[in-house]
Amino acid sequence: MDKKTLVIGASENRNRYANRAIRSLLNNGIEVVALGRRKGLVEGVEIEVEKKYYKNIHTVTLYVNAKNQVEFYNYIIDLKPKRVIFNPGTENNFFEQLLTKNNIEVENACTLVLLSLNSY
Repeated sequence: MDKKTLVIGASENRNRYANRAIRSLLNNGIEVVALGRRKGLVEGVEIEVEKKYYKNIHTVTLYVNAKNQVEFYNYIIDLKPKRVIFNPGTENNFFEQLLTKNNIEVENACTLVLLSLNSY
């Protein structure tokens, strides 16, 4: 499955949903890159603090609230992912419209649930 995913809001804290998502994505054979507030490591995936321009990002999954997404608008649009997943608590109508205008699919869903239902 070639659905390389960027997790934004990544954390080394195993209780955080972003951390659980990284582990679940890896368990499902999906390549993961991660961006967070602090450098770290989750199951061999480095959490970066600098916005890197990764190639071939299929999905961006968000774990930062709407107010903290502003700094990522242009970055995410420039990555040209196929879709952006707004996990519960990250919904953002303004950004969703911006993504849609840029032909990026928007999904209000839980990454962990999508993976558990095999509908990622």
